Amino acid sequence: MEEAIATLLGTEFRVSPSADRMGMRLDGPLLQLSRSWDIVSDAIATGAIQVPGSGQPILLLADHQTTGGYPKIATIVSADLPAEGRRRPGDALRFAAVTVEAAEELCRAAEHQIAELVASLEPITQRPEIDLRSLYDGNLISGVVSGLD
Repeated sequence: MEEAIATLLGTEFRVSPSADRMGMRLDGPLLQLSRSWDIVSDAIATGAIQVPGSGQPILLLADHQTTGGYPKIATIVSADLPAEGRRRPGDALRFAAVTVEAAEELCRAAEHQIAELVASLEPITQRPEIDLRSLYDGNLISGVVSGLD
């Protein structure tokens, strides 16, 4: 397990084309675990990194399964999940080990940033008017609306 963790932390991975809202497979060195790949199913946290028998890690995202039987080598900090979920195939990523305290501080900072953003929003004070002339003048469906009276 120590060798697999060193590989996970010491190398760059890329998001594979096999990525969706459930999870993203990561291209890079294969992670070799010393124990069996087939373990008893247990609960899975969002952001967990599973290592199936292929050794190709999978970062579990928003729509991941609730339980699974592959070993989990790590879990990314929840404050990093939104950014990781926006990665595209071919994007590079690296992992770093952090303490629980550091992860909690990152989460508090992200929550504070969201709270500041929410506090900066202003309510709409008047009902916006629709400019019907502009709407009617636009060719909204090509070939159907000419824009002429």
